[in-house]
Amino acid sequence: MKKILLGAAFAMALSQVNAAPDPNFHIYLAFGQSNMEGQGDIGQQDKTVDERFQVLWAADNGSCSGKTKGKWSTAVPPLAHCQGAKLGPTDYFGRTMVEKTDSQIKVGVIVVAVAGCSIQLFDKDSYANYAKTQQSWMTQRINDYGGNPYGRLIEMAKKAQEEGVIKGIIFHQGETDAGDGQWPSKVKRVYDNIIKDLGLENDIPFLAGEVLRSGSSKGANNNIAKLPQQSKNFYVVSSEGFNQALGDGQNVHFTSQEYRDFGKRYAEKMIEVLGDKLKPVAESSSSAAESSSSEVASSSSETSVEGSSSSENGMGFTQVENFAGGSLSITKTGDIQLSVAKAGLLTVKVYSSLGKEVLDLSGNYAGTNTLMLSDRLPAGRYVVSAQGEAFKATKPVMVK
Repeated sequence: MKKILLGAAFAMALSQVNAAPDPNFHIYLAFGQSNMEGQGDIGQQDKTVDERFQVLWAADNGSCSGKTKGKWSTAVPPLAHCQGAKLGPTDYFGRTMVEKTDSQIKVGVIVVAVAGCSIQLFDKDSYANYAKTQQSWMTQRINDYGGNPYGRLIEMAKKAQEEGVIKGIIFHQGETDAGDGQWPSKVKRVYDNIIKDLGLENDIPFLAGEVLRSGSSKGANNNIAKLPQQSKNFYVVSSEGFNQALGDGQNVHFTSQEYRDFGKRYAEKMIEVLGDKLKPVAESSSSAAESSSSEVASSSSETSVEGSSSSENGMGFTQVENFAGGSLSITKTGDIQLSVAKAGLLTVKVYSSLGKEVLDLSGNYAGTNTLMLSDRLPAGRYVVSAQGEAFKATKPVMVK
């Protein structure tokens, strides 16, 4: 039997979660079809990018830009993939967000876009049937996202949540679905899935850009105009005044300058919607939280540990620790199983990665108890502390 300080255990658990996320690293998801890919030629002016603007590369192939899937890098275009993507609205969306927010704020984007695709490609339940009927040029783009663009968007977003905070979504799609009157509700379904799959709050803004008003798919704007009826979080970004049309014979794409201006409009709307939520989290707040967590740790007393194990058992529990007074187990999704040898009052609290108390589960416990965190807390990293007369335990928890 070895002795450890519970305070040291709390500090160690907190250090494991404090690596992320950074509340001043603002993440935005971007998805859609060819205009979100970006079809504008990349000029010399587009190659100089503030390092505060980062992209998490989502495609398998990054040879055209030197980027690597799942790695952050300065957001030099293209941002979507290497299958023909160029300059798009996300480029100057991110640059404008950096320019017009506090210098402490970093901006990160994840772009998943497939030219010509229907909204069906982002429906996680029906994308496979849709994808298998498409032509080879589209299939190449789909395969660059592992055959499942929606799945790749979620995969990269979860990775981004380890380092920052998702603030909003920008979207440009609808040309292919211009004649589908159910399109607005289908977009809402995709949005709802994103919110659920990422454990986000129900106030994440979703900005949809209009299509080219003089283009061959201009009828899609009738659908886009109906999006705010689907949710209070839906907003439309106007394409008014963009009448040049890229000279590629398709009459659906914007010019490079229009993409730059469109990106600025997306950013201006996002800033308007988010308001004070874009203000940086002051260092003093973080310091206060860390100080608070230190006080919690230092007030804890010595405890005995018989042994621990991180192997998975038949119930799907991992990170099992056996104490003299019982055991503490954590599931893959971040729920807790607490077993106590002696019934009694336990002080059970959950802390954020900054040491702030976010949940108090204190009460009388006996035998084996399952504490559900996944349906009470947003996805993220936490520390759980349980203390009683004959039971003391502290462990990091990743809620998914």
